Amino acid sequence: MFEVFRNAWKDVNLRKKILYTLFIIVIFRFGSNVFVPFLDMSAISELMGDESLLSFLDTMTGGSLSNGTLLAMSITPYINASIIIQLLAVAIPALEKMQKEGDEGRKRLNTITKLTSLGLAILQAVGFYFLLRTRGAVKYTEGFDGVLAAVTIVACFVAGASFIIWLGDQINEKGIGNGISMILFAGIVARMPSAVFALVQSMTADMKNAILVPVVGIIFVVMIGLVVLMTNAERRIPVQYAKRVVGRKMYGGQSSYIPIKVAMAGVMPIIFAMSVMALPQTICSFFGIYGNGDTFWDGFVRLFSQASWVYAILYFLLIIAFNYFYISIQYNPVEIANNLKKNNGAIPGIRPGKPTSDFIYNSLSKISLIGAMFLAFIAIFPIIFRQLSGINISLGGTTMLILVGVALETVRSLESQMMMRHHKGFLE
Repeated sequence: MFEVFRNAWKDVNLRKKILYTLFIIVIFRFGSNVFVPFLDMSAISELMGDESLLSFLDTMTGGSLSNGTLLAMSITPYINASIIIQLLAVAIPALEKMQKEGDEGRKRLNTITKLTSLGLAILQAVGFYFLLRTRGAVKYTEGFDGVLAAVTIVACFVAGASFIIWLGDQINEKGIGNGISMILFAGIVARMPSAVFALVQSMTADMKNAILVPVVGIIFVVMIGLVVLMTNAERRIPVQYAKRVVGRKMYGGQSSYIPIKVAMAGVMPIIFAMSVMALPQTICSFFGIYGNGDTFWDGFVRLFSQASWVYAILYFLLIIAFNYFYISIQYNPVEIANNLKKNNGAIPGIRPGKPTSDFIYNSLSKISLIGAMFLAFIAIFPIIFRQLSGINISLGGTTMLILVGVALETVRSLESQMMMRHHKGFLE
């Protein structure tokens, strides 16, 4: 990987793209330190410790959420909008048609996604304002000052979310890699020093932690290797194309394969499951129920906290279910079988048509189970480790999965661009 970056730096055009990407990331980090008026930072920090979903989002934003800054919502509205549009594309024929119309269709779909993300940003900003207000994090809540504070806070959050989408588009056009992924990567990396510092503090505070913290470092190294292995792992289904003669030329006859990634869904099932598991706590918090009392609803909220084994079990099962669901809407075995048949292709030993689609479906189901178990293990490992050891790993398996995935994607992007510029050995 380091050799790829070194070779890319030698190319003038790629060097400009890398520097431009770093410049956009610097702007992103600068915006993460512009504070929103009328907010009490100490109250927001306490809120992050109580809410599992908000603490996870705070890690995604590089600490912007806990500091109450302009970019507090980061790219979460855009990610949620992308998920919603992908799901609707399966049910709405017009959106499905746009997906198949090439660049023009994708541009129109991207515009719809941005408009949807703007609406979600407004809803999320309003909901976050009321949550902050109920927890005493807003300085003015009554009269004209209260109205001014509400409008200012919501407007700042929405403007910050829109600004991040614009920064991502700039990286897509003039930089390296996927813009939204790079910003997400930068936010997690910015959070790493404080996470390491917290681990060192826990090591010096307790002798038991002095032994466990080095073990955490070893676990992270092993986890990185496992994530890299599973991200690149794939099942290749062989395909043989029949020979056909058109005029005086012969076409076909070559062998190929259908790649099926083990972790095809990426981090999406974890995001789906986390959103569902956070709903009970989020809804109850709007009614002033935080799990601190002895009522039925307080017990219900505690049941859905990360300290509960019920949470870990439900979280595990939901990730597996959402992994199958996400792959089912992204991967259509019947369509693949029909495309193979149209192009005179066949899987050796499998008849065309329904037997081919059944074979692909069975192979996909087996691979999906392995990928789902891997994602579920990566997601719940920090929860189990925290309950057994008492050490909070803020940079858990989910963030590690995002970091490794974005790093591998960026390296592949650099390699493809270098291949377009250098053709050494092409005619040898």
